[in-house]
Amino acid sequence: MDDQLQQSAKAINDETPPARRKGRVCWIFVGNYGLRWGWRIVLFIAIFLAVAFGLAKLQHYVFGPIPHSATHLTLFPFYLGESIQIASLTVALAVMSAIERRPLLSFGLQGSAAWARFGSGVICGFAAVSLTVFLLMQMHVLTLDTPSEYGAIVWLRALAWGGLFLLVGLFEESALRGYLQHTLGRGIGFWWSAILLSVLFGGLHGSNPGETPVGLITAGGFGIVLCLSLWYTGSLFWAIGFHAAWDWGESFFYGTSDSGTVVDHRFFTAHPLGNVLLSGGKTGPEGSVLVLVLLVVMAVLMRLWWGHRTTSPFAGHGWKPARGSNYSIR
Repeated sequence: MDDQLQQSAKAINDETPPARRKGRVCWIFVGNYGLRWGWRIVLFIAIFLAVAFGLAKLQHYVFGPIPHSATHLTLFPFYLGESIQIASLTVALAVMSAIERRPLLSFGLQGSAAWARFGSGVICGFAAVSLTVFLLMQMHVLTLDTPSEYGAIVWLRALAWGGLFLLVGLFEESALRGYLQHTLGRGIGFWWSAILLSVLFGGLHGSNPGETPVGLITAGGFGIVLCLSLWYTGSLFWAIGFHAAWDWGESFFYGTSDSGTVVDHRFFTAHPLGNVLLSGGKTGPEGSVLVLVLLVVMAVLMRLWWGHRTTSPFAGHGWKPARGSNYSIR
């Protein structure tokens, strides 16, 4: 009797398609669209950290220990750090795009209007930080020293810091609102992933030396606004331009603090005064409650400019929602 049962079980198992037998073992890792989105995120982060660790060791071997300050940023160490992050991100994206069989630039870096969106993002980013600084000065909670240098050296430094903050914007947007937003959205939906990653974006600023609770909230708010640009345009180019221009205007042009850090070359030099909730204090303009109003105004203007969108920003890019997801392409 036992032999008959074993033979029957063997016959049933032999008749089971290989894909189904494999699914019983691998269902934790593989879903209807290949490797499950959660494991893709884990793999992406692991590759990034491994490559970054190796490049950091190589940097130390080539250049030796490089003095740096947590509150005072200089060009060379900053460029090295951002270059390592960009290189590590590129390797991680290359591996994941190969696994997912999609182009390397498919995570928000494609589109025919790339330069126009990037340019408009740069204009909006510099205009936003300029308006913020102007209002803070009118409220008498911020003053600016006159520039101490003029001429070619100022232009060279402006270009150098502009290139650096472009790397910052490219890295942070491509990592958080590029691959992670794209992949996490497959599992929990675009807006839930946008909220989660924006909270993460704000929380990451908590390690900065001069960050405040208001600064953490506004950083998360900026994350939401930049996700809005991804939702409306389907690409990261506007967000990259805005991010780079805001940081450049804040740190180099107006010389304000950025989450407690200042750069060693500044055109103007800012000094916060009075109430920290209004001036931002050591956090810089991002620590002012005025920025919360700015973010709401920006969201409204983006809605008026780009209109109401009813389709997924990933539609047409080979994106498919995971089974069971509450996110749908309409």
